[in-house]
Amino acid sequence: MTSLWMDTAHLPATSEWEDGASYDVVVLGAGLTGLATAYLLARRGVSVAVLEARTVGAVTTGGTTGKVSLLQGTSLSGIRRLAGEDAVRTYLEANRAGQDWLRQELGEGEVLQTRDAWTYAVTGAGRRRAAEEWSACTAAGLPVEAVAPGDSGLPFTTVAALRLADQAQVHAGLLLAHLLTGVLAAGGRVVEGVRATGMDKELPGAVQTTRGPVRAGRVVLATGTPFLDRTLYFARLAPSRSYGSAYRVPGEIPAGMYLSADTPSRSLRTAPTSAGELLVVGGSSHPVGVDDSRGRGEKDLVEELDAWARSHFEGAQRTHRWSAQDYRSPDGIPYVGPAGGSDRLLVATGFNKWGMTNASAAALALVGYVVGDVPSWASLLSGRGAGAGRAAEVARLNALVAGRLASGLVGAELSSAPATVPEGCGVVGRDGLRPVAVSCVGGVTRRVSGRCSHLGGVLTWNDAELTWDCPLHGSRFAPDGTVLEGPATGDLPAV
Repeated sequence: MTSLWMDTAHLPATSEWEDGASYDVVVLGAGLTGLATAYLLARRGVSVAVLEARTVGAVTTGGTTGKVSLLQGTSLSGIRRLAGEDAVRTYLEANRAGQDWLRQELGEGEVLQTRDAWTYAVTGAGRRRAAEEWSACTAAGLPVEAVAPGDSGLPFTTVAALRLADQAQVHAGLLLAHLLTGVLAAGGRVVEGVRATGMDKELPGAVQTTRGPVRAGRVVLATGTPFLDRTLYFARLAPSRSYGSAYRVPGEIPAGMYLSADTPSRSLRTAPTSAGELLVVGGSSHPVGVDDSRGRGEKDLVEELDAWARSHFEGAQRTHRWSAQDYRSPDGIPYVGPAGGSDRLLVATGFNKWGMTNASAAALALVGYVVGDVPSWASLLSGRGAGAGRAAEVARLNALVAGRLASGLVGAELSSAPATVPEGCGVVGRDGLRPVAVSCVGGVTRRVSGRCSHLGGVLTWNDAELTWDCPLHGSRFAPDGTVLEGPATGDLPAV
């Protein structure tokens, strides 16, 4: 499941691990947030290293749709409802700063192209959400235009359409290559295959990793969801997975960037390649480790998205398929800034599927905290000035987590763990008093602990990606128990 972006970009070789190294700043995570932060710091002469548990862009950035837009589906109306109109204006200021930086850094060309952004609806419920979004945008001064549905340029019937001109889209793989090259050229280091597992309570101090300790004056957590339990961000985030595909389509493809206001969501954009323009389709988002409202699993959702694309674009031939994981904060506003009461531990998370602008803004803010020049809009992202709706949403999220924990434990007790399962399948059952996860991939049957190494949530099998996923806080594991992502840092023990 390699994305179009990572399949068509050549990334330079990363750095070798150095025992006993020491840096002014250690950045954990080599997605857009981590690399952009390191790039900006290294160019200012700051000693910086990026540690990545897997490979550059392996988690969210490599699976993005790559839209660099201030019209973000129906996000702004949600922020207005939960945090107020002032928060919407400040959020837009931050995202505009991120967008402007990317455009100045990349220019128009192979990596970034200017496009119009659209929010459209095909149902009555979607039309109402689109109307709320138009109201939130205009109240915040964003020049969004309500367009006659028939003028959207889409090859199917719509009932509402909003357009914001002069936005942008990027090739995420080429963007990562640009930033990685820049970090290395400026004297920074990027090391893959090193997972951070802990750190000293006081900084400067040591960051513990799977390769040994490294000393840091400051640490930036740019890992999607922060892995340090003492920050407790995992309890304030809703993790979700979504899917993307690229298609070669005969005939003309709509040139804009589109996102539906309906459920399930559908995302469309084009992607220039050496073999011609491709259509990129995304959507089918669902909570990690949880079937959708109709009981469909991950494989069903991937197939549904593919069927939707083929039904609306005749002759579409799929070239790539991939997935990504995103995290939403309670009010849709990211958390960016000091964590755990210390300005030496910095965090960036909760981009709510809009990482191109939010991650770029986060990098600008994080650099500001390090060098002492914090943008005025960063106070909103650090948590100050947030609306009262955030507390109620946090309570709702944790009630959902508690319910999933209880239902998972009950389900795991209902049947004994099988000796084996069919190819491509996974089942959690009881072995004595413990849940055991049994899977078969590539003809190999594996038995690992059925409880997440983070907080003990009972795992579920992801039949599209052949992974064990935790419905509590989004940790994910390979069939052999190797941790892939999420707040978990430990592998699942073999049984």
